[in-house]
Amino acid sequence: MKNAATSGSRLSQEQIEQLLYTLQTRFEKNKQRHPAIKWSEVQDRLIAATPEKLQSLFEMEETEGEPDVAWQDSQTGAFAFIDCAPESPKGRRSLCYDPEALESRKEHKPKGSAVGMAAEMGIRILTEEEYQKLQQSGEFDLKTSSWLTTPAEVRSPGGAIFGDRRFGRVFTYHNGAESYYGARGFRGLLLI
Repeated sequence: MKNAATSGSRLSQEQIEQLLYTLQTRFEKNKQRHPAIKWSEVQDRLIAATPEKLQSLFEMEETEGEPDVAWQDSQTGAFAFIDCAPESPKGRRSLCYDPEALESRKEHKPKGSAVGMAAEMGIRILTEEEYQKLQQSGEFDLKTSSWLTTPAEVRSPGGAIFGDRRFGRVFTYHNGAESYYGARGFRGLLLI
């Protein structure tokens, strides 16, 4: 596993090894998310990953996202690591949708935006389709909600979309992009 730690990484070898152990444990515990994928294939990709990708995974873990492999891209072979925490990650809540929404708030600004934080972490917010696909592998956001990548036709007039699961169904809603709530965060995706 020493190949994963390179001079550009901000993670120590010990942090990398702990991250890989955590990811493997979660992967093996949740095989229903990825029944056709073998850990050895994922591990090979992780070992060959850039320090920036490992840093992004580490930050997903540190903000309580509980990243796990959700699927494999059929064209590139990359594994999609998605935040699979039961509720929207605690370390990424109380954020408005994007930097423009944050800038538009004149009072009671949140600590940041979901799109901005995702970019800083080197990940991206799930699309509505990806969120629906994730929800097929388990039940997520029973008490919280997660911002979703918002189409331009919704964002241009000031809106943004988010999703949750209630009453045994997955819903997509809209809100003003500048809004923020203690129970709304975002789920990210990282391809490795």
